[in-house]
Amino acid sequence: MAAKPIASPIPVAMYPTLSVFTLAIGLVITAIFFIYEATSSRKNRSLAKELATAVVASVFLGFGSLFLLLASGVYV
Repeated sequence: MAAKPIASPIPVAMYPTLSVFTLAIGLVITAIFFIYEATSSRKNRSLAKELATAVVASVFLGFGSLFLLLASGVYV
């Protein structure tokens, strides 16, 4: 039995597009996080909202960085 080659579930041609969109979304969410931190007082801040926003931004920026590396030929 011959082994199947490992293939990406996402077409390679989609890597640059995914990179741009996920990085853009991550940067927008990061900007929302910073605006929230700068405009809200210490009494009105919510740790749950801060953590949720930070996690979502981190996931989008992480996947955006991954797809940027893959699109540029650095296979990680």
